[in-house]
Amino acid sequence: MIDKNAVWLITGCSRGLGRALAETVLQDGYRAVITARRKADVADIVDRYADTALALELDVTQKNHIDATIAMATSHFGSVDVLVNNAGYGYLAAIEEGDDEDVRTLFETDLFGPLNLIKAVLPGMRARRKGHIVNITSIGGLLTYPAVGYYHMVKFGLEALSDTLAKEVASFQIGVTAVAPGAFRTDFRGPDSMKQSATIIDDYAETVRKVRAGTVAGHRKQIGDPVLGARAIVEAVEAASPPVHLLIGGDALDQFRARLDGYRRETDAWENVTRSTDLHDPS
Repeated sequence: MIDKNAVWLITGCSRGLGRALAETVLQDGYRAVITARRKADVADIVDRYADTALALELDVTQKNHIDATIAMATSHFGSVDVLVNNAGYGYLAAIEEGDDEDVRTLFETDLFGPLNLIKAVLPGMRARRKGHIVNITSIGGLLTYPAVGYYHMVKFGLEALSDTLAKEVASFQIGVTAVAPGAFRTDFRGPDSMKQSATIIDDYAETVRKVRAGTVAGHRKQIGDPVLGARAIVEAVEAASPPVHLLIGGDALDQFRARLDGYRRETDAWENVTRSTDLHDPS
C-alpha cells in the first residue's frame, strides 16, 4: 500500500491511458513525474499542477535517458515510489512478414525499456522497503490472434517479468501489478501507435490481412474508457493487497475466461498422453 506522499513516474503520457493516469494521480493529490518523448506534449498538464508535477523527456529505448530521468526525478521529489511502464506501441504482421529491424525496435520499446526502468528504480525502492511497479501489458499478453504475434511476444514477456518480479521483491514490501487492458478508446489503433510491416504476403489474406484491416477499422470505436481505466489502476495500487494481475475492461475479462476454458479442455483431452511420459518407480 502507498500513501499520498508517494511520487509516481509514468511513461508515455502524451495521450491515451498514460495521459489519463497522469491527470488522475495529480487530481488525487499525488506528486508525479510525467514523461513523454516530447516535453511539449505534456506541458499543459504540468501547467495545471505546477507544484506537484514535473515534465521530463524520455526515450525508453535509451538507457542514458532512463538513468538521467530517474536521477532528475529523485533530485526534484526525493524518490520514485510508483513506476508505471506505459510507453509502447503495437505492430501488425504475420510472423513471416515481420521486418527484423522493426521487431528489434518494438522489443527495445515495449520490453527492454520497461525492464531497464525497473532496474533503475529498484535500488531506491529496496533501500526504502516500499514502492510499487505497474507494467501496462495487454490482453494480448495473455492470449493471441493472427497478425499480432510480435506484440504478443513483448506483452507475454512483460507479463512473465511482472509475475517473477512480484515473487522476488515481495519481502521488500514492493508491489508489482501487470495491468492487462482490453480495447480502450485511445489512439492505440491509429497510425502513430499501431505500426505495420511493409511486407504483405498474399497467402495470409484470409487470416492476417483481415485482422490488420479489422484492427485499424476499430480505431476510436473501442469500448474502454481511459479515465475509468486510470481510476482502476490507482485503486489497485492503493489497495491493502494489490493484485499481481489486473484485467481492465469487460472485453478483456470475457476473452481471458474463454481462453482459460480452452486451455482446460485441451489439457484435459491430452491428460493421458501428458501423464504417460512420467517415470514410474518399479519399487
